[in-house]
Order: sequence, then C-alpha cells, then structure tokens
Amino acid sequence: MEKKNIDWANLGFGYIHTDYRFVSNFKDGAWDEGVLTEDANVVISECAGVLQYAQTIFEGMKAYTTADGRIVTFRPDLNGERMEQSARRLEMPVFPKDKFVEAVRKTIRANEAYVPPYGSGATLYVRPYMFGSSPVIGVKPADQYQFRVFTTPVGPYFKGGVKPLTIRVSDFDRAAPNGTGHIKAGLNYAMSLHAIVDAHNQGFDENMYLDAGTRTKVEETGGANFLFVTRDGKVVTPKSGSILPSITRRSLMQVAKEYLGLETEEREVYAEELPEFAECGLCGTAAVISPVGKVVDHGREICFASGMTEMGPVTKKLYETLTGIQMGTIKAPEGWVVEV
Repeated sequence: MEKKNIDWANLGFGYIHTDYRFVSNFKDGAWDEGVLTEDANVVISECAGVLQYAQTIFEGMKAYTTADGRIVTFRPDLNGERMEQSARRLEMPVFPKDKFVEAVRKTIRANEAYVPPYGSGATLYVRPYMFGSSPVIGVKPADQYQFRVFTTPVGPYFKGGVKPLTIRVSDFDRAAPNGTGHIKAGLNYAMSLHAIVDAHNQGFDENMYLDAGTRTKVEETGGANFLFVTRDGKVVTPKSGSILPSITRRSLMQVAKEYLGLETEEREVYAEELPEFAECGLCGTAAVISPVGKVVDHGREICFASGMTEMGPVTKKLYETLTGIQMGTIKAPEGWVVEV
C-alpha cells in the first residue's frame, strides 16, 4: 500500500485523523462483532456514564515498520490483559483479550498507509479505549458501553533528541492506597493535570509522586514508571499496589536481566535513597525511556551524575536494546513482536 504524503521526519506528538477506526458496542449483556468505520465522531447521550462519572479506561501502544519492512505491534496481549483488569475495577464489561488484539490488528491494517517507514523516527500510535455510553444520573455503572480503537502517526515524544529531565517531588497525591492507581483509567490522568501544569509553571518537566499513605516511598509520575540504576549496575524499579503496571517497564526489566545480564529488583524505593542511585529514568510507551538528570525535593537538588547531560550508560543500553527488539534489528523473545 502506498504511504500517505506526510513529512514523517518532522511529525510532532499529536493527533492526526486517519481513515479508519474500530467500534464495538455492549448492549443487553453482550458485545457486538464490531466494525471498521470512517466516522471519527462519537455520538452519545448528554447523560452518558462517561460524562457524568468518568467511567472510561484506555490503553496506549504503537505500530512500527521493522528493518525488514514488516508492520508489527509490541506485546498487544499485555495491553489487552491490562484493559481487562481496568474494566473489572470500574465495573465495566470486559472486552476479551483475544478480541482486543484482533481489533488492534484490524485497525492498524486498515490504516497501513499511515504507518511511518522504518528509520523515519516516527511510529503509528494506537489508542484503544472504552466508555460508559448509556444515560446514568444516579451513581452507578452504565448499562451500555462502547469500545473503540483509533490510530494517529506520531513523531518522537521529545523533539530534538532525548534530554535529561528535571522533576520535582510533588506535594500532590497521585493515587490513594487501595484506590485506582494500578489501572489505566481516565480519572487518574484527570487528577494529575493540575499537578503537571503547576510543575511546568514552576520550571519542572514532571512530578515525582510519593505514596499517599506515608509520603516516604517513590511511586511514579503522572504517566510513566520510574526505573533506577544503582552504582554497581543493578536495575531497580519501585513496587507498589498503586503503580500502573507499565508494559514498557516490565519489558525493560526482562531485557536488563536476559539480554544485558544485569541484576534486577522490584521493591519499595524510599525517597531518602535517591542520592544513592547512579541513573534514573521514566519509562512508558511514548518515549520508551526518558532520562532524569535531577530531582528537586523542596529545594534540595538530587543529581544523577550519569544522566545530567545525556542518557546514562545503562539506561542508554536498555533503550537501544528494547527499541532494537521493537524495530526488528534484535531478536525478540517469543510473542513480543506481533506482525499485523
């Protein structure tokens, strides 16, 4: 299929309308088969559950053109599993993982002309999401739901190359103990908007949220998991029931252990430990790993020497290995790269 006439090298990270999206509706206790449609508009009641009580969940993933010209996506089964978990937590009907993966593949195939070419630095971002569509005025789950998948070509998350971030320890709480921090619900991100705008106004790139219970342990940012590297090369990631289980983070930890031969550990990470780490990064779908050069804790600066001016050596190797797996230049573990 001939590619669209797009300046791939200069794409930003934003929405561009593509030709097709997948839509499936849940009514009378069952999902319909779903269809691909050219209509990008969503028409719902003014009293829809999503509008009244924020009953909505979503996923984020990408499609790539590999070095040998195949179009693939990365570990879509894990996105499907996470969406199932999110649905159960918000009392929404589960859209089965196998149907989720097939819907994603159908949508990418239908928009093949928008998948950027290999080496362009761009990818096709894929957004599956679900919301309560029927009228709800009392506080309760909706009766009807819609599941959709749309795509948009995007450039690198950080234009001009990856530069180390400066983040602050936030006075805001991201998620309550036993709350919804472990699922990918729209309401979690809405709660983080004021904090991130405030951080930007204060000159910071992001927030470091601590646990709401004790405010002593590192959790995550508004949209990414933390990953630390000790001075002796161990890769450490925070463990908490309030952290979103990032697919990128889980993949990086496996890459660290099985590809790079590094020791890995998932455990509680205390804020007082931060000065002891050599490297710090934020990991997620959009940028894979974003290096952190400095954390500011109420005026006290904690600098990571290995990442003040560029990505630290271990972080860089993790980034290069995972992106190599995604782009087909490094052999992937079984099931990680799914051809569309």
